[in-house]
Amino acid sequence: MEIGIGKSGRRAYGLDDIAIVPSRRTRDPEDIDMSWEIDAWRFELPLMASAMDGVVSPATAIEIGRLGGLGVLNLEGLWTRYADPEPCFEEIASLEGDKVTARMQQIYAEPVKPELVVKRIREIKDSGVIACASVTPQRTRALAPSILEAELDLLVIQGTVVSAEHVSRTSEALNLKRFIRELDIPVIVGGCASYQAALHLMRTGAVGVLVGVGPGNACTTRGVLGVGVPQATAIADAAGARMRHLDETGVYCHVIADGGMSTGGDVCKAIACGADAVMIGSPLAAAREAPGRGYHWGMATFHPTLPRGTRVKTSVRGSLREILLGPAHENDGRLNLFGALRTSMATCGYETVKEFQKAEVMVAPALQTEGKALQRSQGVGMGR
Repeated sequence: MEIGIGKSGRRAYGLDDIAIVPSRRTRDPEDIDMSWEIDAWRFELPLMASAMDGVVSPATAIEIGRLGGLGVLNLEGLWTRYADPEPCFEEIASLEGDKVTARMQQIYAEPVKPELVVKRIREIKDSGVIACASVTPQRTRALAPSILEAELDLLVIQGTVVSAEHVSRTSEALNLKRFIRELDIPVIVGGCASYQAALHLMRTGAVGVLVGVGPGNACTTRGVLGVGVPQATAIADAAGARMRHLDETGVYCHVIADGGMSTGGDVCKAIACGADAVMIGSPLAAAREAPGRGYHWGMATFHPTLPRGTRVKTSVRGSLREILLGPAHENDGRLNLFGALRTSMATCGYETVKEFQKAEVMVAPALQTEGKALQRSQGVGMGR
């Protein structure tokens, strides 16, 4: 589309802009297989819990693992800066809105401690679930010895945008391809939001890529940097890159939709666009077990010079089990997210996640409003 003389741009779509089209077949929900495999690991749910302090603690990572998903611990968060971070969580939850960012910058100025990195990973591993944790590219090399010592199962190298080719005149950039190929741990990298960026990350040898720049509820990247791609288009483009990478190498690299999903319908649409799994944060921050006390904030909220996130209130909606697997006691799609996925797959006639990726979707701007005047006026259901 022409934006003006000398500049054109593609039309892109978010998850709110599309709907899944039912096919000619339906299935029994009990016959649906939602499981997901990445590297040597198999999970009953195609779920990664975001590496955000308000979402994943060692305890919630363990519980999410027992429920069939994968919790990702932030190795640069409060759990590796403080032996007892509970007072920090209490303070963050109690701060007035205009004081949050500045005070969080002070709280997160405490250095990351390698011994706590080892301790937290082992807490998760000792419970018998798969241990997964996240680091930024800037600290990957420094924390690698501790990660290896603790025998982490799966590593996520994560930033607002991570590229396979980072150029710097002042410091030695992390060579992702060399690092991933020399590491004995499978690696997921991200985020990215385009076909070309996803393809180059896949070529580093990563087992998965995170797709999403700026769609999360706590993220302000799009406002601060003006950078981002609506999530439905970003996922579909990355899925296209996955097919090219598979043709080139014979290796299947997983696409994980990261951010922008608040309801079961959002999860369903992300997978219908081509995702193998979803990474969610704010829905899980609303769990009773979540460490954030009903609040949620992004990994860049406390950046010392350019914060790109905010603390948002999620309130407490239910237990982790209720949010992921139900039963739901509300009608707005925010509980029983994967019960919704099971039902959507069955309704559309697809037995597995990989089959559901082939579902027909259509652009549907009226989806959120069509026939919903009473709900909207009363603030219930889809009119919440």
